[in-house]
Amino acid sequence: MFTKVPRSVGCLQLVAIAIISNAMSDTIGFLLNDTARLFRRAFNARTRDSGITALQWRLLIYLRRHEGIRQGPLADLIEVEPITLSRMIDRLEEAALVERRADPSDRRAWLLYLAPGAEELLTAMRATTDALNAEATEGLSAAERDQLATLVERVRANLSRRECLKEEEAA
Repeated sequence: MFTKVPRSVGCLQLVAIAIISNAMSDTIGFLLNDTARLFRRAFNARTRDSGITALQWRLLIYLRRHEGIRQGPLADLIEVEPITLSRMIDRLEEAALVERRADPSDRRAWLLYLAPGAEELLTAMRATTDALNAEATEGLSAAERDQLATLVERVRANLSRRECLKEEEAA
């Protein structure tokens, strides 16, 4: 893939751009990040009519795994600012997908739960995610798909462990 480069760019600059671009595209981090971007774009295109974005889907999946979680820890899990999460929860609550319930141990806090309608949506959208995964791994054998998942999980665990160690050191 070639990018149109302005005439003002000199030969050395062009070579530097090519080297940097090639080096960036060869790293595991770049490949994983670019793949995640393409997954989000494909997911959003397939779910446009449902009104659910990839980030909202992620929020609902995390909430399914951690029902009764407070907003602050959920914001940390999905890596958004608390105010951004609050607005997302507002929209999902209006759509009858999420419920806020008072925290009995803290009057100021809310606990988050999936509303009954969310399970139906999550089940229906599972077919979309399954089809997207099948498309993304087309041409890979079952063993290769399993190996890919295992390796990516290991990379995620390595990064997660390092992040936890950094937080412990900072405390």
